[in-house]
Amino acid sequence: MKNPIRASLITVDQARAMLKDQRDQRSEPFPSLARSGQYILPDYRLTRKREAFKIRRHTFLKKHFRSYVAFDSDNGQTLWIHNFSSLSEACFWLNTGLKPNDTDSTSSYQEWKTKHLDEIEELKAQLRAQHKDLHKAVAEPAKKKAKPATVAAVQKVKHPKK
Repeated sequence: MKNPIRASLITVDQARAMLKDQRDQRSEPFPSLARSGQYILPDYRLTRKREAFKIRRHTFLKKHFRSYVAFDSDNGQTLWIHNFSSLSEACFWLNTGLKPNDTDSTSSYQEWKTKHLDEIEELKAQLRAQHKDLHKAVAEPAKKKAKPATVAAVQKVKHPKK
């Protein structure tokens, strides 16, 4: 395959660390990011808000189901970030630098998608496994807790009269 997908899935904490690293090095002439590479953050969306007389721009990560944020810091100095609605679109942008509706490419998004179908399915399998692990971790502490009192159980208890 000519251009394999090198993107990997990251967690929210890792993404926030990348954003903080970029923000801390904003004023340096030659920034050097701690993590370089191509990453995808699933189930989040990037939002920007201008404050302080529209001078300073703040970037936030917001929980958004079936949305993907692609991070590209391959050169080690610049962090490029975009929101995407599908995993394959995010991988296409990371691999080619083009968005799906751009037309100045030698091959279209659909052709690229058919060539890289196996790699996209592998990323989707990793994403499913990540979600299963997260749900297991959340479900285990919930099972250990005692059952909460229901209305029927509270009504059955007889309180002594004074």
